[in-house]
Amino acid sequence: MEKIGGKYEVIRKLGEGATSTVYLTYDPFAEREVAVKLIFPDILKDRERGKLFRHLLINEASLAGKLMHPHIVQIYDAVVGEEESYIVMEYVKGGTLEQFCSHETLLPIDRVVEIIFKCTRALEYANRLGITHRDIKPANILLAQEDESVEIGSGDIKISDFGACIRTGEDQTQTQVVGVGSPAYMSPQQVSEQTLNHQTDIYALGVVMFQLLTGRLPFQASSNFGMVYQICNIDPPPPSTFRNDIPAALDAVVARAMQKELGDRYASWAEFSHDLAQAFRNQQLATRQMAVPDSEKFETLRQLHFFDDFSDVEIWEVVRFARWEDVAAGTRLMKDSDPGDYFCFVLDGELGVTKQEHLLGTLGYGEVIGEMAVIDRRHPHRVADVTAKTAARVVTIPGTSLRHASDACRMHFYQGFLLVLAERLARTNTLLAQT
Repeated sequence: MEKIGGKYEVIRKLGEGATSTVYLTYDPFAEREVAVKLIFPDILKDRERGKLFRHLLINEASLAGKLMHPHIVQIYDAVVGEEESYIVMEYVKGGTLEQFCSHETLLPIDRVVEIIFKCTRALEYANRLGITHRDIKPANILLAQEDESVEIGSGDIKISDFGACIRTGEDQTQTQVVGVGSPAYMSPQQVSEQTLNHQTDIYALGVVMFQLLTGRLPFQASSNFGMVYQICNIDPPPPSTFRNDIPAALDAVVARAMQKELGDRYASWAEFSHDLAQAFRNQQLATRQMAVPDSEKFETLRQLHFFDDFSDVEIWEVVRFARWEDVAAGTRLMKDSDPGDYFCFVLDGELGVTKQEHLLGTLGYGEVIGEMAVIDRRHPHRVADVTAKTAARVVTIPGTSLRHASDACRMHFYQGFLLVLAERLARTNTLLAQT
């Protein structure tokens, strides 16, 4: 059987990255399975970046036996040599949190809060030892899911990959965007190459929380330069923009964790942890049970002709920020001349459209209403009254959520609006021709 370091018996490959391959191995001396990160030899010999990679490797190796916390991956052994370089770590089953960062695989809100809370405790422990992680992201947070038969996403969490960490009192080398860390999770101080402390990890964990809650990053950019500009100059939208069951208390937690100025951001991990725990105590999460399962919402939207050109991923995105509402007969959904920044789809029942008490038409299953006020931002007012003629069920889409949706999702909405307007114009022309 192949061995690493003449000792660790390879069982199978777990994954491969740009600089290393991770293997599941067996340590016969300790009689346990361990994960071994084997560094590609050519990486450390690279003329341009070899010095950086060697620094990161030695940095992580130096933590062997030092970070002893239930939510931090333990490092058992490390070797940095000319022929072979590797790090021996605790083997954690369950994969990383990356698998829960898309619209269709989001975890329940209370589970996200639990995960982030445990991360704050682990990072506070590291901070007490003078260590700032500096590369917090979903790929570096592992799920300790021992039993494969239990619910996906359950189990404990463990933070890994402290290779990019900095320590209190040591000279900080400049942190280039292309060098250390992942741009999307960097604080304004990190992308500006300022001196860093634990608050840069607080910012990064705020980004992770945003992504786990919504299935997207707070900032969308096609280049590192665009990402850096937004991080430094643009305020992120509240997570509830993209997922309507997120309570205001969690919007506030994410906003404070991601404040650009250090004085406005959480000053300590204890403050961050306290606000997360308070959300549980107030039962703000438990009381927001969804009346309609997400799977049923997905199937309902998929059956509407308006969504024919939407991909499954885009429909999951809509599921997260749309509101399902049951309305009684006689309920007025829109009032003529009132401002409005939302539109609706009819799922059941009938809605009457009137102007100065004259019936203009009746809307039924699958039809959309109110989109003109969202499209025309210069005159965002209703042009007619819309009232439920019978008990009805509607799906409401906030205009703010649409404007922050992914480019593909937003494009398909606007294409759908064009088809709706074209059909209405054709019907109007037919009526005029008949008069």
